[in-house]
Amino acid sequence: MTVAEETVKTWPPSREFWSDRFRSETAGATVPVLFKHLVPTDVLGHAEVLAGLQRLRRAAADGDPSSARARVYVGEDRRDSLVDTVLGAPWNGDEPFVSWMQRLTGADRFSLVVNNLETTSPILSSVLGQLVESAFGGWGVPIGGCEQVAFAGNYAGTAFGVHEGYEDAFLVHLGPGVKHFYCWSGDLYRELTGSGAPTFGDYSWLLDHGQVFHLEPGDVLFLPRRVFHVGVQDEYSVSIAIAFYTYPDSRLLARSVLPTVLESVVVDDTPSPMYPIDGGPEPVAAALAIAASDMLETTERALPQHVYAQVTQRWQAVLSNGGWETVEHDLGRLDSAREAEAALAGGATRMRVRSPFRLYAIDGIDDALSIRITVRGITLSVPESPDWAAAISRLAAGETITLTDALHGDALWDLLRTGGIDVLTVTKEP
Repeated sequence: MTVAEETVKTWPPSREFWSDRFRSETAGATVPVLFKHLVPTDVLGHAEVLAGLQRLRRAAADGDPSSARARVYVGEDRRDSLVDTVLGAPWNGDEPFVSWMQRLTGADRFSLVVNNLETTSPILSSVLGQLVESAFGGWGVPIGGCEQVAFAGNYAGTAFGVHEGYEDAFLVHLGPGVKHFYCWSGDLYRELTGSGAPTFGDYSWLLDHGQVFHLEPGDVLFLPRRVFHVGVQDEYSVSIAIAFYTYPDSRLLARSVLPTVLESVVVDDTPSPMYPIDGGPEPVAAALAIAASDMLETTERALPQHVYAQVTQRWQAVLSNGGWETVEHDLGRLDSAREAEAALAGGATRMRVRSPFRLYAIDGIDDALSIRITVRGITLSVPESPDWAAAISRLAAGETITLTDALHGDALWDLLRTGGIDVLTVTKEP
């Protein structure tokens, strides 16, 4: 494979960096691109991933549900029985992570994988949200959003073996050690192995045929979909894969958009009749086929308007959440909401949208005379009043506003519970 390698000297990279220099060879391409020293090591490091793990451990101890999911591997063997141990076992702050994991797993080499890591740490969601936002500006928006998946350990090779990636992704390497990352095109991999199945065990014979990247702390590898790959490291290090979920249009329509449109357009609560047993299933099928045809005809007339509404809602949910996919139990949301509520109760007087999130106001006033807004992936209502209208407009523009008496009340508390709002005292205002 032909490989591009670039050194980026500014953080965060501009949207022009992605669009002007890499649209043709990267976005939608089939070859990896390595960006050297893209993420400054003084901005983000491997310690932040361990802090995310500690937050997940506190949630387990406190009984707080979390959509972040941990997996433990010893070699290529997944050990689900060790997950509760990793989340609940005592960890002396002075004991290094590697020796602690070796003691818990009873093995020298291990791998810890955490899905939806962005929900465990404001730093991770914010800093890598800047990377995601800049790529969105240059390449476009994945309608399914993004997810952070952490890989931490001293494993000899990725627990999944040599395998194919199904989404475009950034691999952000945070160190402290070096990761050796091997890639093969789909055609080359199938030529070498005879299939597209993952290769486990001893795949050293494959490495000489792959393109290798030596990832140092701060390096970011763009890994296009359909590329086979494996990570190999001889020492402890941590990487975060950021997957871009660009679903096929047919899947998005069939699983999400169309069912919602059908339910909103076709409302008929007439009970189904009792069918004679002697008639068999044929009359039932015939009646439902006619009903289905009528439903589709009604739906077709309303499709443009309703598809637009559904996609707009999804679009605003993704961008308002900093580019991350919206999950049910976000620990970062919980922590931010508690912090904002405590600041308000303590007499703070100003607020703004928390980076990297956004606030969107939905056009029009609903039947309850409320303004519908979306922030951090959550849609809610605030009163339709001059004060709230002005506040929402300024918050959506990224401004900091003063909390007047007219804004206090249930709507304000609902807004804070999204976790997308910073509440500030005057002295904290930059």
